[in-house]
Amino acid sequence: MASSVHINQALLITPSEPTPNHILPLSALDSQLFVRFTFEYLLVYEPRPGADRHAIAHNVKSALARALVPYYPLAGRVRARADGLGLEVVCRAQGVAFIDATSTSTTVSEFESAPRHEAQWWNFLSLHVADVLIGAPPLIVQFTWLHDGGAALAVGFNHCLCDGIGSGEFLNSFAELALGQPALRGPRPIWSRHLLDPVGPSRVGSLSLLEFESVPDISGLAARFSWERLVPTCITFDKSRLDEMKKLAGPGRTSFDVLSGHVWRSWARALDLARDQRVKLAFSVNVRQRVRPSLPSGYYGNAFVLGCAEARVADLAEKGLGFAAEAVAGAKERVGEERVREVVESVSWKRASVDPVGVLVLTQWSRLGLQSVDFGMGRPVQVGPVCCSKYCTVLPVCGVDNALKVNLAVPLTALDQYLYFLTNIDV
Repeated sequence: MASSVHINQALLITPSEPTPNHILPLSALDSQLFVRFTFEYLLVYEPRPGADRHAIAHNVKSALARALVPYYPLAGRVRARADGLGLEVVCRAQGVAFIDATSTSTTVSEFESAPRHEAQWWNFLSLHVADVLIGAPPLIVQFTWLHDGGAALAVGFNHCLCDGIGSGEFLNSFAELALGQPALRGPRPIWSRHLLDPVGPSRVGSLSLLEFESVPDISGLAARFSWERLVPTCITFDKSRLDEMKKLAGPGRTSFDVLSGHVWRSWARALDLARDQRVKLAFSVNVRQRVRPSLPSGYYGNAFVLGCAEARVADLAEKGLGFAAEAVAGAKERVGEERVREVVESVSWKRASVDPVGVLVLTQWSRLGLQSVDFGMGRPVQVGPVCCSKYCTVLPVCGVDNALKVNLAVPLTALDQYLYFLTNIDV
């Protein structure tokens, strides 16, 4: 069953001061099909002795209104442009959704492990936007008091307006205002979406991008993921475990290389696929410093492209962690300025999207600063997605340096094998 959550109040929060009244174009990367959804964070806070619930809720709402002044496009509404080639945001200070709620049964300790099913924590963000282009608020915030006096903060962002780094900067700025800061201390938010639009004549017909190509489904993957129940998992890797994996993979590999390669390899092996089945790992690569000129500090739009590694299942199984980690590292290295411009050109004509068959999509939230977001309850003790799905999320372990947590829902019939492979790095 889903957690019991009672909504006390739901309202629209508008900017605390007048903001520009105009229409802003979104970039080609903002407009791509792949980001037309809402991504959702869930941050959990331990009980704080003497916490004044009324004051904290008031501070959060007041800070949200103040944060929406410099971040005023988040209070607008996203729509398709009339030319059909991209998206835009109509800025009329329409407001963001804020929900104040109470859970009658859930305690902080229940968030320490994976949810029992994908939607167990669904009610901690009571408004879910299925279509981000139909006029819904692009930002939804729900503050829920838990049964034991702790709290959960769930936030949904329209991905068309910002990426993970941008959302992390917003949340930390918003939190600082809730703690009484008179103004933003972090990077001043910058729009400048034109910096990631196509330049020069189109070459879209001649481009070939691995992340947007389909793999032959010789193992019935599409059917399997459509009918089989997915079971959430959550496994932590501490620094010593990550160091072991680096030694096993060979010199020069980062924690991201080895962990993502290990997860990809474990997932592919656990699914018991045909040896010649090709599978891909797709992951976001921040390009703020990979284009020239580099994007300005405070740019909070989508500034990532997908790195993509591809291999046969037999090679992943037989060639070991070093092979998988090398494939990940190579995919990262291929994302240079030319690659970014090729992706921008492709997605600007709506001809490119990711086919999910045979692809493990991985996103890294461990460097977004989510573990430092303090609204008056101290730092969170757990950070993760509202729903644990077939998309893999790499998370920080709150209060533990250099440790990472992996959230992924896998088909029930693959669960035992996946956990075995994931927890045994040398098999």
